[in-house]
Amino acid sequence: MTTGVYLFDLASQHARYLAVRQATIAGNVANANTADYKARDVLPFAQVLARTGLDMASTAGTHLEAQGSRIPVRETQPREGWDVLESSSSVSLEQEMLKASDVSRQHNLDTAVVKSFHRMLMAATKSGS
Repeated sequence: MTTGVYLFDLASQHARYLAVRQATIAGNVANANTADYKARDVLPFAQVLARTGLDMASTAGTHLEAQGSRIPVRETQPREGWDVLESSSSVSLEQEMLKASDVSRQHNLDTAVVKSFHRMLMAATKSGS
């Protein structure tokens, strides 16, 4: 039985997830002054990944267990302690900016991991010649 390296497929799925999440955050910010607008967010990536068939699996006993197509979007509930605009929308601009920062951080991390993996593959290919 042969197994492939699915890092690039996983990175591609995560990039699509992050794009949808960023678009959802942008929509929330754009509608912050819209009366009765309900803020939205996407499901956590682990739940989305479980639906795609690319679920992470351990291939050795020493691997850590993971916690916990179309990416579902859900309405969010305003949290205590966060300011909500007077327009009666449930958007907290502070929360949205924190989410956008988190998406950016995840994207940068994914890019660094894929670049490192690519360099390893290229080094292995060159040394095999």
